[in-house]
Amino acid sequence: MEVGIVSYGAYVPRFRIAPQEIGRVWGTDGEAMGKGLMISSKSVPAPDEDVVTISIEAARSMMRRCDVSPKDIGALYVGSESHPYAVKPSGTIVAEAIEASPNMTIADIEFACKAGTAGIQMCMGLVGSGMVRYGVAIGADTSQGAPGDALEFSASAGGAAYLIGSENVIARINGTYSFTTDTPDFWRREGQPYPSHGGRFTGEPAYFKHVTSCSIGLMERMGTKPSDYTYAVFHQPNGKFPTRVAKQLGFNDKQIEYGLLTPQIGNTYSGAVPLGLAAILDNTVPGDRVFAIAYGSGAGCDGFDITVTENMAKYRRDAGPTVKQLMEKTKFIDYATYAKYRGKIRMKEGGE
Repeated sequence: MEVGIVSYGAYVPRFRIAPQEIGRVWGTDGEAMGKGLMISSKSVPAPDEDVVTISIEAARSMMRRCDVSPKDIGALYVGSESHPYAVKPSGTIVAEAIEASPNMTIADIEFACKAGTAGIQMCMGLVGSGMVRYGVAIGADTSQGAPGDALEFSASAGGAAYLIGSENVIARINGTYSFTTDTPDFWRREGQPYPSHGGRFTGEPAYFKHVTSCSIGLMERMGTKPSDYTYAVFHQPNGKFPTRVAKQLGFNDKQIEYGLLTPQIGNTYSGAVPLGLAAILDNTVPGDRVFAIAYGSGAGCDGFDITVTENMAKYRRDAGPTVKQLMEKTKFIDYATYAKYRGKIRMKEGGE
């Protein structure tokens, strides 16, 4: 059975903050930090935006682009590390918002920045086995960084939704491969507002080891090499890491151009590869082949080999905003507004 992407949708908040503005407040060289991370700005969710609203916007866009009835969706997964509720699923709200049938399985997923792609794999299994007709996988985050921490220069917001099925597939998933180890490069304990990270340890042996291992494993499984792919997208905690790993593996700048979004919108965590893949699909034609590798701290990678089908030629991409159109709708804010929107001003216990 051919299983793949039947439709997709994306959402990126319009507010932005520049690294220079963050650096100005904390007495650091924001411009140098931005250049080092290859980030010129990052997206900021409005006070009324969270993982649920981002997921709903992306899912509604996804449904507008196809003729699938929401009643035929049998599974829905929302992958994120910033769900608004510690105990209360985001997925049930999203399902009701798109008018899906209650006869379905729903779950929230957490695996750092690859929770959304884990959802895609779960939907692939359910569709491929015939248990459900369609499944929805969403990767979205409103990521946080502690005030003044290096993460604050990159942690942003956004997400994308994917409808997985076996009918009218616009992008066939030829194969998937995962690589996972217990590597504690990034973590946040229950009740803590901000995550902690291992500094340089997050690059080696975390990001680069896992991304290269997963990439090589996927290409060995598929019998391919970098030149066999039209486009590629890698997890992008900053602009530097994916650019470097792409070159190490043998991919060129043109292959990663469309999917590299972090320089403009920052690190959307679980939304990073789903959004990057959406930006690539916005520009593909039938026959294009896409290589996608998502990374999640803790640590693991999910890889996908994807081929765009003839159905893409008649797919209604204009029924929803493209990633480029979403990124062009911007309004820059100062740090005070940013701190207010993100709830960074907190009272001590006792009201002091």
